[in-house]
Amino acid sequence: MSREAARFLCRSALVGRAPIAPRTEACTLNVVPRRRWDQRRGFVATHRLKVVKPYILADIGEGITECQVIQWFVKPGARVEQFDPICEVQSDKASVEITSRFDGVIKKLYYEPDDMAKVGKPLVDIDIQSEISEADAAVLDGAAENKSAEAPEKLEPKTQEIEVGRNDTAAFTGEVPAQPAPSLPAEPAQEESQPRKPPGKHASLATPAVRHMIKAANLKIEDIEGTGRDGRVLKDDVQRHTQATKAGAGTPAPQSAPTQQPEDRIQPLTPIQSAMFKKMAISLSIPHFLYTDGVDFTSLNTIRKKYNATREKSQRLTTFPFIIKAVSLALQQYPLLNARLDTQTIPAKPQLVYQGSHNIGIAVDSPTGLIVPVIRNVQALSIEQIAAEIVRLGELARAGKITSADLKDATITLSNIGSIGGGVVAPVIVSPQVAIVGIGRAKTVPAFGKDGELVRKEECTFSWSADHRVVDGATAARCAEVVKGYVEDVESMLVRLR
Repeated sequence: MSREAARFLCRSALVGRAPIAPRTEACTLNVVPRRRWDQRRGFVATHRLKVVKPYILADIGEGITECQVIQWFVKPGARVEQFDPICEVQSDKASVEITSRFDGVIKKLYYEPDDMAKVGKPLVDIDIQSEISEADAAVLDGAAENKSAEAPEKLEPKTQEIEVGRNDTAAFTGEVPAQPAPSLPAEPAQEESQPRKPPGKHASLATPAVRHMIKAANLKIEDIEGTGRDGRVLKDDVQRHTQATKAGAGTPAPQSAPTQQPEDRIQPLTPIQSAMFKKMAISLSIPHFLYTDGVDFTSLNTIRKKYNATREKSQRLTTFPFIIKAVSLALQQYPLLNARLDTQTIPAKPQLVYQGSHNIGIAVDSPTGLIVPVIRNVQALSIEQIAAEIVRLGELARAGKITSADLKDATITLSNIGSIGGGVVAPVIVSPQVAIVGIGRAKTVPAFGKDGELVRKEECTFSWSADHRVVDGATAARCAEVVKGYVEDVESMLVRLR
């Protein structure tokens, strides 16, 4: 090769482009550098080689921005497939099971049980080992960028990328330093003489309130025997276990010793209490008025007992489905009490939305607090179908498995406070509804018959609260009288059923 040709090759290599040699006999020598340059360019790393991605918590509806992690079904290093459950979370009033959208391996958990997870923030890191769509890739890349932008100081060491022109072994062989798999906090070591008790099904069914109580007492849920449905641990079980532990630990203190003053305890609001706080704060802006009246249950109980005499215990009817159907029939005559007050669309001009469906919410006392599942399209249901829905929703609520779909879009609410006790109640309206009915406990009272004779009567008090901005007292009273007439004369209600 001539001296001029050699200088030309050197200049071309320095500027970073393929050499174009002059037409000499030595130009064939440029084949080797060109091939080596093309081979090295093939190792350029792109963002698609980084398969460990954060899996974000998607929006679960109803404007919810955070939810509580109840339990994990996976741990770091676990392999998951598409639709496999990852964890269970609880929003304001419903528990939701989060499933995986990809096949892969879990690398990191961002929360511990009982922590509050933020919607739109990473839930786990997953090593994706399956094909993903462009839409999923865009979502994952966007989540990774948001994570980097919001918390740059918390970034973990990334996988070493291959750079063009690096003159080390890792750049050409693709070797990457091993990353230790993150793990959950280790549990305290137990004594060898006491074998570890495997967690039962009650551990997954414990409510957040019970979990907080166990955590505050520094106990383990596996050591507590649950007496609730399916072995669920209840508050009484925790208190019983605590008392038994104190009774068996050492001798009692001398009577002369002063008793220890109980200390105050600070506990954050549960998800249900947080939802109640927000809803009732809005309800304070509604001007309520209360209307109460006694309703005779004698006729209703006579027909109900006659029906139940030929039915199994699980198929027997209470008075509640009859009352719900009576309210639905009355709403057909007075649709104003089934309306919704819209103050958001045009704040300067509020408007009423008359709703065709009678979606009646029923207050249920669950272990985690009072929730209001909804019986939909009551106007098209029979009394037997209403009773079946009450049983279904009640079982889901008490088991903590009620979904958010069962809790929304109520048009009016009925609160059967009489199942616990009390006669008269002043229920609070839940916005944007305009009415709510409280039902007290039925009791036997003496009364006078048509001819002045003393008779026995089963009486219950209905308490109506209405929004005085759109409902006047006369309208609420007339609707309450229609409901009273149907309940006291069930035959008149039955002929209108369809």
